[in-house]
Amino acid sequence: MTRIDFYTKVDDKLRFACRLCAKALSQKMRVNVYAPDAKLADRIDHLLWQEPATGFIPHCRAESPLAVETPVLIHTSEGALLHDTLLINLDAAWPPFFSKFQRLIEIVGGDTHDTASARERFRFYRDRGYDISTHDMGAGHER
Repeated sequence: MTRIDFYTKVDDKLRFACRLCAKALSQKMRVNVYAPDAKLADRIDHLLWQEPATGFIPHCRAESPLAVETPVLIHTSEGALLHDTLLINLDAAWPPFFSKFQRLIEIVGGDTHDTASARERFRFYRDRGYDISTHDMGAGHER
């Protein structure tokens, strides 16, 4: 069953997602980043070229010919899921294919809209019996 982690009170969700990608890569994990639309996918793609400032996160779009050999893939739909280790969800809704992954990460900002949609996703997962961990990244915790 998919392990689910909620990171709450995150100041910059996209930069935090980049840091999670870097951490996963350091642990030899493969990552899928789910963005609900092309605009957000472009933003995370751009940031992954910059974050972390002292390193490089090899990544590409899931539909790229290089996807088979690239450890971080950016998806805007279910498409061809080439690996099942980790899914980082950047959508306000739960990704319908999340249960195909060993681990799902939900990143929650501090605004009320984001918190409300995260609570809905939390209830959705909890009501289906998933084990959920929550990590408070508020003031002084986000690194």
